[in-house]
Amino acid sequence: MPTATPVVAGTRIGHVHLKVADLDRALGFYCGVLGFEVMQRYGDQAAFISAGGYHHHIGLNTWESKGGHPPPPGSTGLYHTAILYPDRAALADALHRVLAAGIQLDGASDHGVSEALYLRDPDQNGVELYRDRTQEEWPRNPDGSLAMFTRKLDIEDLMRQRNTGP
Repeated sequence: MPTATPVVAGTRIGHVHLKVADLDRALGFYCGVLGFEVMQRYGDQAAFISAGGYHHHIGLNTWESKGGHPPPPGSTGLYHTAILYPDRAALADALHRVLAAGIQLDGASDHGVSEALYLRDPDQNGVELYRDRTQEEWPRNPDGSLAMFTRKLDIEDLMRQRNTGP
């Protein structure tokens, strides 16, 4: 593969747009469980949701998928959508919401650079809920390169970080 000029620093993924079978069911998960807000809705066909008033972080639509089924194993497509939380307390709150809704985790990992929870939405799309560690905390090899790993995340310790509010 030819070497390309790196993309400009500060470039990021702005949003993800998911095909869902049932818009209300998807909104029940993303808004009802995870706490996103509906910014705009187009009947039972599409909705745009966000955290903190942004125009949208996630688009949901039934344009090509109303009443549909998840793709079979072994097919290509989205592996998961990763939702970045600002700190460990916010990730702990997300974990609490998920468990309180009776949603099972597929996994929970410490990657050295981040802590991550893995689960599925109602359409069986993979969802990662995570928080990044500061760059100073990232594990490094003696040559300075990243030394990411995957270890079991201590969920009980994470839950102790949850802000329960006043």
